[in-house]
Amino acid sequence: MSIIKFEIVTPERVVLKEEIAQITVPTRQGEITVLPGHIPLVASLTPGILEIKKADGKLEIISVSGGFIEVQKGKIVILADTAERAEEIDISRSEEARKRAEEIKKQAKSREEINFADLAAKIEKELARTKAVKKWKKLKNIN
Repeated sequence: MSIIKFEIVTPERVVLKEEIAQITVPTRQGEITVLPGHIPLVASLTPGILEIKKADGKLEIISVSGGFIEVQKGKIVILADTAERAEEIDISRSEEARKRAEEIKKQAKSREEINFADLAAKIEKELARTKAVKKWKKLKNIN
């Protein structure tokens, strides 16, 4: 099996650094899967889920809030605004944060009071986190 060196980094930490078989990422142009031998590429990421198939065949699910992916020959680097492994996410806190952001958006009396773009980004981030946990639990057969 061909492998790709992979690294995902946020301003706070290296989230994952290992050899993988493939990765599926959410880009502004749509979801893409990168396999060994992929052409060089740089793309913006949108909030969503990274599905990583490790060299040993196991799947890793990571939530990202945005960032960039760079694909080079035999190497992929993701610079993410935030990234969390699904097993690290507290789904109840994520759902509460999303609900609070949506409530603030509903209660805003004027556009000057609140930055709707920031709220929309927060909601997207929390939805991606929740989706990552649910997908991870489904893979692990956890209720």
